Amino acid sequence: MSQNKQGILVTGGAGFIGANFVLDWFRSSDEPVVNLDLLTYAGNPQTLVSLEGDDRYRFVKGDIADTTLIARLLGEHEPRAIVNFAAESHVDRSIHGPEDFIQTNIVGTFRLLDAVRAYWTGLKGEAKDNFRFLHVSTDEVYGTLAPDDPAFSETNQYLPNSPYAASKAASDHLVRAYHHTYGLPVVTTNCSNNYGPYQFPEKLIPLVIVNALAGKPLPIYGDGQQVRDWLYVTDHCSAIREVLAAGQLGETYNIGGWNEKPNIEIVNTICALLDKLRPRADGAGYGEQITYVTDRPGHDRRYAIDARRIERELGWKPAETFETGIEKTVAWYLDNAGWVEDVQSGAYRAWVEKHYGDGRDKPKGIRGRSGSRSVVRPDAKEAV
Repeated sequence: MSQNKQGILVTGGAGFIGANFVLDWFRSSDEPVVNLDLLTYAGNPQTLVSLEGDDRYRFVKGDIADTTLIARLLGEHEPRAIVNFAAESHVDRSIHGPEDFIQTNIVGTFRLLDAVRAYWTGLKGEAKDNFRFLHVSTDEVYGTLAPDDPAFSETNQYLPNSPYAASKAASDHLVRAYHHTYGLPVVTTNCSNNYGPYQFPEKLIPLVIVNALAGKPLPIYGDGQQVRDWLYVTDHCSAIREVLAAGQLGETYNIGGWNEKPNIEIVNTICALLDKLRPRADGAGYGEQITYVTDRPGHDRRYAIDARRIERELGWKPAETFETGIEKTVAWYLDNAGWVEDVQSGAYRAWVEKHYGDGRDKPKGIRGRSGSRSVVRPDAKEAV
């Protein structure tokens, strides 16, 4: 690890968005990164294998709820900022096992904040003035929108409708409280649905690609008309950098792609791209694999982000349209079959256990996560 530059601490940096952020960070900066991740089922350090041997980068396996570990890392590396991606993040999993979401997203965020507050309190001068804690959150904290409702702005009331959304809403409130009560210099971002390379195939877009290529059904919840605002992951990464650099302390910035699409349109678009790029051997279209299943409990009908504030104050707007982003995404999954196969088979978990242990070294009092050994296979039952 380079010792001549301050650097940042990224939590959850082996997950989908966090790993893309770390890779994107080094495309534009030589500032060091310490990456802390517990490596539960969706954490895949092989995504970051290109950074092995890079003295700007250090990976640490650990939990944000382990305050002793957090304090040690802060003392050793003296980062100028924390970027907190660490979270349980899949709605279906939160419905079937909400306790994991409470432990990580609420208890974990609280313990991380408390350790960071102690560290920040001990800083002096410019180091204290310039320190930042950036908390990455979701548009799902705002609840659901009717078809004609205006998009979510930063002033929308929180109305979470799933255990996942409720746990993230609680974490957002904790971050706000640590700013207003203790003065901790925080900023929060609430993003719309991300997509792009390295996404774990339980989420809509990679799951559709994986199931389609495997000849499996493409299960669609309800009528498929649930609307989401889609944000290409590298656009999200660039927005986070802007907020970290110049966001107003104690404030929230909504980050969206200006791409409202119903789920069934997303699936049909992917099928059309696969028809062109990887046609089925029998000549049929991938759309024939679409099936409709019973909707999930509490399924929000529409999300949409009003991202005018971040454009107005920080000059950020997405570089990708949905059309350019989805083409890049489908092409990436077709070109990176090895990464996908390792995730489907669970081979990446064997690599993790060999290098970092089996995940049983959790801090006392933290419940083990039942999902930490799970693998999403091509015949996954998750609907979209």
